[in-house]
Order: sequence, then structure tokens, then C-alpha cells
Amino acid sequence: MPKPPLQKEHPLADLRREIDRIDEAMHELLIDRGEIIDRLIAVKKTQESGSAFRPAREADMMRRLVERHHGNLPLDTVEGIWRVIISTFTYVQAPFAVHADLSAGDALMRDSARFHFGFTAPFEPHMGASSVVAAVSASKGDLGLVPAFATAGAGPWWAALEFAAAPKIIARLPFVERVDHPAGMPVFVISRVAADAMVTETEVWSMRVSGWSAASVNTVAGLADVIAVPDRAFDGAALLVSVARGGIGAVSAALVGIGASIRSVALVGSHATRYTVP
Repeated sequence: MPKPPLQKEHPLADLRREIDRIDEAMHELLIDRGEIIDRLIAVKKTQESGSAFRPAREADMMRRLVERHHGNLPLDTVEGIWRVIISTFTYVQAPFAVHADLSAGDALMRDSARFHFGFTAPFEPHMGASSVVAAVSASKGDLGLVPAFATAGAGPWWAALEFAAAPKIIARLPFVERVDHPAGMPVFVISRVAADAMVTETEVWSMRVSGWSAASVNTVAGLADVIAVPDRAFDGAALLVSVARGGIGAVSAALVGIGASIRSVALVGSHATRYTVP
């Protein structure tokens, strides 16, 4: 029986033509996406105004991206491409600037801002979270980026978010956490968005507590993520508490149970549950 002919390998020119075909198709799809955004802008002009950010939708999109990804293309690259696409088209809908607190490190914050929001949106550096909050408060739809951990001399910057008309914490970056993330510094995003666009899996609360101590830290460690700074007014601490939706009552009860006193509590934002890739 004659042997079947060996399958002829694609020459290099054929492979390059295939890559060109895929590149052109990707470009056409981006153009199609832009045309849909034009129609979306026309609809929004009659239905809503303000920021174009949709934190709940973005968090869901990034999770689905990770779940369907496979192959040898690094996840960092795929996430970076999608972040640029999403943020650029958001900017097209309603231009915004990114105000960033550089007090925890210029390079780290710039990496986070550019990875998640690209180079289209203007980047405005600040030295201190309070300055970022003030800039976002004075804008219509700008973003503020502040470290999601305590920094020296920052003070309780989140107290400025307690008022009804103030912007709120709308996200925690990166959306997808993993070891060696190229923009892995934890960052809160502050802005004004429509209430129905917020993701509320994790609530963020501003609390003032008297009687705060090392024991208090251990008590709430298993219940919530907490940033604490001294509060001389109450001989205690000002807290920024990130807890699963509906969980602030358990945090308050735990603190009272060890003798602390809750002076005030105010909701200052929310974000998606932290999504970690093993």
C-alpha cells in the first residue's frame, strides 16, 4: 500500500500572511467596537450624564477574561491589552484625567495608572491622598488613585468621602491579583459613578474608634481589611474598613466586645471582591 504523502509545512511567507490576516481582523473589530461606542454615546446623552465608568461591568469583564484565557500568550499581556481597550473607549465616551498619589512610590503608581488606564487619559501627579481626593471632588468625572494601605503622614483622607455629594471608592486594583503582577501595588480608585454601576461585593467604611489597640487589630484581622491611623480627637483611631457586604455589623460588635467604642461609621465606597489567580 502506498504511503500517504507527507503534509507540506507552511512556508514562512504563508504564516506571516496568516498573522497579517488576524491583525487586520482585530483592527476591524476595534473599529466596529468604536462604532458601537458612538451609538452608546448618543443613547447616553438622552438617558444619563457624568462619569462613563462602570466598575461592576469592568470587574466582571476582567474575571471572564481570566477564566477563558489559555495558550502561551502571557496573562499580563492579555490583561494589559484589554485594560487599554476598556479605558480608552471609556475616555472616548467621557474624557477624564487620572489623579495619582505618588507618596508610596512614583514608579509603582505610574505603572499602575498606565497599565490599567493607558496613555490616552492625562496623568496628574499629586503628593498625598488628600490632594487626590480634592482634585477628584472638584471634577465631573476624573479618577483618583491612592494606595490601598497606610502611608506615612497620610492621615484619614477617606473622611472627605463621607458626605453624600463626595466621590466614593469605586474599585480596588489590580482587578486580577497574582504573583509578579506588572502593576501589582494595591490601589483604591476614587470617582463619581452612577449608583447602579457600583459593584458592592465589598463595602468600604470610614470608622472612628476610641480605645483602639493592638488587641483591636487582632480582633478584626479575620473579619475585614483595615487601614488605621491615630485619631487624637477620640484618643483612638480613624479606620478605613473593607468588609464583605453586610459585614460591618460584625466588625463593630467585635470591637465593642473588647472594650472599644464606635464613635462614627459612614459608607465611603465599595468594590469587587479580590480576585486572585493561584
